[in-house]
Amino acid sequence: MGRFRGGLAHVNVLASVIFSGMSGSAIADAVGPGMVEIEMMCKDGQYSRPFAVAVSAASATIGPIIPPSIPMVLYALVSGASVGALFIGGIIPGLLMAASMMLVIVWIARKRGFPMEAPVPWREIPRVFIRTLLPLLMPVVLLGGIYSGAFTPTEAAAVAALYALALALLVYRVLDWKGLVAVLSDSARSTAVVSVIICGAFLLNYVLATEQVPERVAAWFASLDIGPLGFILVANLVFLVLGCLLDTTTLLLVLVPLLLPAARALGVDLVHFGVVIVVNMMIGLLTPPYGVLLFVLAGLSGAPVKDIVRELLPFIAALVAVLFLLIFVPSLVLALPRLAGYAG
Repeated sequence: MGRFRGGLAHVNVLASVIFSGMSGSAIADAVGPGMVEIEMMCKDGQYSRPFAVAVSAASATIGPIIPPSIPMVLYALVSGASVGALFIGGIIPGLLMAASMMLVIVWIARKRGFPMEAPVPWREIPRVFIRTLLPLLMPVVLLGGIYSGAFTPTEAAAVAALYALALALLVYRVLDWKGLVAVLSDSARSTAVVSVIICGAFLLNYVLATEQVPERVAAWFASLDIGPLGFILVANLVFLVLGCLLDTTTLLLVLVPLLLPAARALGVDLVHFGVVIVVNMMIGLLTPPYGVLLFVLAGLSGAPVKDIVRELLPFIAALVAVLFLLIFVPSLVLALPRLAGYAG
């Protein structure tokens, strides 16, 4: 990408596309590769820190769209939709998100006269590829195992973690046994927090089901006589607003179950609905006052939130455009799952 103006910003986006096949978490992408990319972009004052943070935050939203995806697994849990179909359905939307961000970077790079980096010579590319081959095999192990039926998505997470652990401990030696204990401790703590949230959400869902709230919401949507497309539009407008205020897990485990009966009654494809809703919630990670990615990266990078938000606006606009394109052209989500045998 050194052959293009603003090449490091493009690298930031493409690295998120690759990392999305290993992580499935936007925050993991942002605080891992994202922080490295921010420092590289700010080196020698080539890019402003708020812009570098904005690119890293925006590109991190690709993580849960291109498989594997933690939010899609949670959506499958509450909807009963096929995890495999959801994963495959996220490939084209994720690539569209990356393309839209790179178009924004091209526009800003020309406007601001961003530098061009020295390109890597073509003869060096095979050597670089061989050096990075083992980490790049992780998406192959993950997705190959899932789609071949060798293991379930849950088992795939364990296999991927074991593969990464073997590389870190035995091949690259970037993790010692003391560090391993710290990693396991952090993982246990994070798992406990998510488990408590899930338990609370299912308890609330039980209360809502007992009071027949989902049925009443479905009846209200049916009374509007808006059809499947109108339902998806209204639901996404609601999620765009609530995404500014609520956590992704809360929206998935509390609000989505309220809408599913109405979606089924109107004949909405649950895979299309799920992928679109997850894309919508990723936009919510960037928008104040609750934008998690926004505040996590602002805290880690030291850049002022208001400056980051100003730089994020073109990226948010591009992501919203992709969202509505996915709503109006369902085949962008469903084409690959149908090729893989998904009936809908």
